[in-house]
Amino acid sequence: MIAEVVISLLLVIGGAFGLIGSLGLLKLRQPMQRLHAPTKATTIGVGAALLASIIYAATVLDDPSWQELLIMVFLFITSPITANFLSKAHLHRTIPPDSLPPTGTDSPWATLDTEDAAPARDADRQAP
Repeated sequence: MIAEVVISLLLVIGGAFGLIGSLGLLKLRQPMQRLHAPTKATTIGVGAALLASIIYAATVLDDPSWQELLIMVFLFITSPITANFLSKAHLHRTIPPDSLPPTGTDSPWATLDTEDAAPARDADRQAP
């Protein structure tokens, strides 16, 4: 009985987070805002649904499934890394390096520390 309640709650929570992340992807205006919605909300939503599946397999079926656990680990590791790469690509394509605030150190921004990347980046901005 308790396992069924926990599974049901996890599925409702997972569905709610998935819906909120999907709506955020559709409704938010700026690219970085649109990036935030699916990487946070839907990751939690899918994680809750997978956790419900793990609990169901372990309690009701008496056959624990490790595939869902591996999917959760893979999802929680790759989602922030993907968001980081997408945000860096957005930074390179849309924000001029001279408009960024100072880093407070002698080093430039980590994503803009190579001078040979600047001409290629400027050429990409000129392309239609």
